[in-house]
Amino acid sequence: MDVERANPMVGRFGHSEDQLRLMVKVARMYHERGLRQSQIAAELHVSQPRVSRLLKRAEEVGIVRTTVALPTEVHTDLEERLEAAYGLGEAVVVDVGGNDEDVVPALGAATAVYLDTTLTGGDTVGIASWSATLLAAVERMRPARTSVVDTVVQLVGGVGEPRVQMQATRLLGQFAAATGASPVFMSAPGLLGSARARATIMADPTLAEVMSTWARLTTVLVGIGSLEPSPLLRESGNALPDDDQGILRAAGAVGDICQRFFDAAGEPVLSAVDERVVGISADALRRVPRRVGVAGGPRKHSAVRAALLGGWVNVLITDLDEAERLLADAG
Repeated sequence: MDVERANPMVGRFGHSEDQLRLMVKVARMYHERGLRQSQIAAELHVSQPRVSRLLKRAEEVGIVRTTVALPTEVHTDLEERLEAAYGLGEAVVVDVGGNDEDVVPALGAATAVYLDTTLTGGDTVGIASWSATLLAAVERMRPARTSVVDTVVQLVGGVGEPRVQMQATRLLGQFAAATGASPVFMSAPGLLGSARARATIMADPTLAEVMSTWARLTTVLVGIGSLEPSPLLRESGNALPDDDQGILRAAGAVGDICQRFFDAAGEPVLSAVDERVVGISADALRRVPRRVGVAGGPRKHSAVRAALLGGWVNVLITDLDEAERLLADAG
């Protein structure tokens, strides 16, 4: 609280000089000296209700002004500008110190804190299978004392190359353990070689149970991928072959969420690839009420911006440099 020195001119504050003097005195005793209202009343020989009225009036006329000092590591102003520029429900911005190698662990830590504070019970959460950033997040989540999520389900096939498949399993398993959720695994690859193979596997009753869970989703937690797959996705065996990447690039694709690709304006890029993906559809994904996207770093900029423009996510967790790039491009 800042207490402004009152000018004795009655016209400015609407009170006599004597009234202003008492108002300022009470305000300074309360806000600067830290005295309780009862102590002020006793010292000035006035009633405590009058002290309360004087403090309230001091705020109303501008003698007392409330200011919020932002710590250097908090970027609330930047977050609010991002929310306004891209129509986000919420933005979380974290400073990674200008080192791109620190983006993943920093975003993971910020995501863990966000989830710890916003998952309060009753949610059905969908989570992407192949994201190093999301894995870093769940590894940092604190176990909840009671269940804060009903069910967590994979949004895209979690079966891959055996050496790295454990990462997708661990991601879902650790999230379930931290939140008390019942896990629903998708026992299929994320990408198949043909549309016929996908049709066959999607007819399996086990996958039908997974897909029925998608209709009840209240929150999704996803990474935002550039057209070039991440190392984890590439190692899993679920990444697009180079030929498919070339076709999508020629069609204008700049990024994806759960292997559903979009162009620079955020519009879906439809191709034969969609018919081979074992995962949630673009339409179903964008109908989920809360869609949390976690991504940062210069390599992801075009994809992150497009995801925001297309409404693929409505909560963004990103790094400080990327937030500033997004605002610069917002015009």
